[in-house]
Amino acid sequence: MAVVVHAANIQDRDGAKLVLQRLRCQCFRLVLIWADGGYVGQLVDWLWSLRRRSKILLEIVKRCDDVKKFKVLPHRWIVERTFAWLG
Repeated sequence: MAVVVHAANIQDRDGAKLVLQRLRCQCFRLVLIWADGGYVGQLVDWLWSLRRRSKILLEIVKRCDDVKKFKVLPHRWIVERTFAWLG
């Protein structure tokens, strides 16, 4: 597990780079990261540029735009359950 504390004016996807840089050196078995739609963009491109050195894949789990009510997203319940256990 890795934690990085940063200022509140830093976007989540930019803060994620700081965490992933730390994890990259510690977690050699880390292969897949699930993230929500807020992490789309430069983070995906940045992580893809690291693929030569590390084989980490970032998979964005998005909801369908045409769904207006609650729908369980793939893999999202795993993250929510884990946070519930930690809390």
